Amino acid sequence: MQHEANFRFSTEHAVSIHAALLPELADEVNPRSKTTCLLESDTLLLLRIEAEDIPALRAALNMALRLVNVADEMQQIAMK
Repeated sequence: MQHEANFRFSTEHAVSIHAALLPELADEVNPRSKTTCLLESDTLLLLRIEAEDIPALRAALNMALRLVNVADEMQQIAMK
């Protein structure tokens, strides 16, 4: 993989977001990119995306960041 993007999210929902993303990322079928989600601590989530080319990186970024956003929004709604 030639291109890489790394994001660290500091949030009190890191553990829940990580748990929500794992099944989605396990089903990932794009052979041109790989997305990894790791917990660095209870409040720090690492999202790493590797891709063979820029269009594949962009597509994987759009999908992964959308998933993180939805998971975070659901946590905020659930806590109300």
